[in-house]
Amino acid sequence: MSENPFASTRFLSLACLLLFSSVLAAPSGARADAYLGPEAVVASKDGKTLLVALLDAKQIAALDLSTGKIARRIPLPAEPTGMVLAPDGATLYVACAAPKSTVCAVDVAAGKVTASIAAGHTASGLAITPDGRRLYVCNRFSHDVSVIDVPSGRETARVPATREPIAAAATPDGKSVFVINLLPADRSDASDVAAVVTAIDTASNQPATIRLPNGSSSVRGVCVAPDGKHVYVTHILARYQMPTTQLERGWMNTNALSILDAVGKKLINTVLLDNVDLGAANPWGVATTADGKWLCVAHSGTHELSVIDAPALIEKLSALPPPNADGGTPGQAYGNSSGGTAADVPNDLAFLVDLRRRIPLLGNGPRGLAVVGATAYVAEYFSDTIGVVDLSSKSAGAFGAVGQIALEKKPRLSPQRRGEMLFHDATICFQHWQSCASCHPDARVDGLNWDLMNDGLGNPKNTKSMLLAHQTPPSMAEGIRGGAEAAVRSGITHILFAVRPEEEAAAMDEYLQALKPVPSPHLVDGKLSPAARRGRKIFFDPEVGCAACHPAPLYTDLKLHDVGSRGEFDGRDDFDTPTLIEVWRTAPYMHDGQYTTLKELFLKGRHGSKGGNIDKLSPQQMDDLVEFVQSL
Repeated sequence: MSENPFASTRFLSLACLLLFSSVLAAPSGARADAYLGPEAVVASKDGKTLLVALLDAKQIAALDLSTGKIARRIPLPAEPTGMVLAPDGATLYVACAAPKSTVCAVDVAAGKVTASIAAGHTASGLAITPDGRRLYVCNRFSHDVSVIDVPSGRETARVPATREPIAAAATPDGKSVFVINLLPADRSDASDVAAVVTAIDTASNQPATIRLPNGSSSVRGVCVAPDGKHVYVTHILARYQMPTTQLERGWMNTNALSILDAVGKKLINTVLLDNVDLGAANPWGVATTADGKWLCVAHSGTHELSVIDAPALIEKLSALPPPNADGGTPGQAYGNSSGGTAADVPNDLAFLVDLRRRIPLLGNGPRGLAVVGATAYVAEYFSDTIGVVDLSSKSAGAFGAVGQIALEKKPRLSPQRRGEMLFHDATICFQHWQSCASCHPDARVDGLNWDLMNDGLGNPKNTKSMLLAHQTPPSMAEGIRGGAEAAVRSGITHILFAVRPEEEAAAMDEYLQALKPVPSPHLVDGKLSPAARRGRKIFFDPEVGCAACHPAPLYTDLKLHDVGSRGEFDGRDDFDTPTLIEVWRTAPYMHDGQYTTLKELFLKGRHGSKGGNIDKLSPQQMDDLVEFVQSL
């Protein structure tokens, strides 16, 4: 392992100084509730500066690691959602998310933006080839990856991804870029529903798909091992096929790390980051030390850092017999690491025993992380801090010594901000297995069906977006809850299995009520396209009948209707009419999630034929109608 830049005594004294003395005052005139929102961190090439993406402040902060002070701030045109440093260390590329995103090139030495490159809708993660000539930009809501020729600043290709690509990493040889997709794209009533990793061959720009295990969703982090042999991916591994009757032993959601073969472009296995009786919710950023010895994972929901012995993990996985090699049954080792095969690992809550340490952090909401020498730096989103973890020594318990750098004065939490923090906080859940965000990433959908107990057993329903939930009662597919307020409190009691103060639920209400829709990627310069304008006329045509149940402006009549969608496991015919605002983002469709596209819903599901007349529409009219609905 490379030497820690801090001697151990200096590290601890500096950490205490930074933690307890609030070294940085808020800028003159700054509001106490003006949040920074550190989202991602990248170390400068010399390891002396930490470049911090401040999501809420729309800035990059250059943090001097010798003093713990911000040397400069660099304003950006939009929220920085991803960063990558050029191989020579001179330029930092920053994804600035917007319907028409830009990638800003920042001169690290001068501390200013020197160029801007156009990208797709909501640019997020970035990767760059080792020669510095090609930049890969994840366009989250365009569902593709821009390939940028760096010398010319021009986009040379768009590579399709699967669903909401949000982060990427290039291999050391520059031959591949691995892109993680946040959500599954499958119909959610299928027997296997999982997100995928898109592996791009940089020579041909051809994508290959690596499927993660059944139940994989909320894929947040990716990194490539320094030797280029393995790719590490963090995500939730949901047990969505189980009734939601308990949480013990990860009954609903477990939290996982998938290991991919970077050369063969295939999944090796998936290990659980939880303990048998303590969840490690919402894994996010992942990074290794330069020598590949330690693998670090930030747990956004439980405010921890996992530090894993990476070579020992690979060795243990390699020593396992293949599935059923001994005639056993996959899954037999659930909660017990003895006697299993490779197929048992994704169910084994004890697999990482003796290979991993869980280190509590001092801040709230750790997300992106970077390792400098033997020190891990973690962006702690809700506390506006950087967590600092010393990985240099195990002697006298020093391994994992924790400090913190305050980027400003401690933020004063508004009710809305506190609600957002609680929504993402798994420590309010029984045994810390999950947060509200585990099933509702970004307060939207996870693409899965869940068998919640509010409407009986054995009738799973598709996860609904929380956008406009408070404004469009009732809640749940069968309207079981009178409104979102009741649903929030029921979720705390029956999904988090917790008893919490009423003010926490009220704060979550504030957060959810303040959610704003993202402009649709189907809009053209923020306006309806010609096809969507034609589709709008069809939508509001009384004979077609769409607007009868989906009237503007919320595009719901707040009622339950029988639209012929009852399935074999349902106990009723009528279901809640959802808002169509941001429906482009909430696939799969209907209460059981059986349709992956709106066009499939109309043509195969014949949605709208009961009470309306969509059968009269020509193929062109149907395409126009779909375009309008997807533009909402």
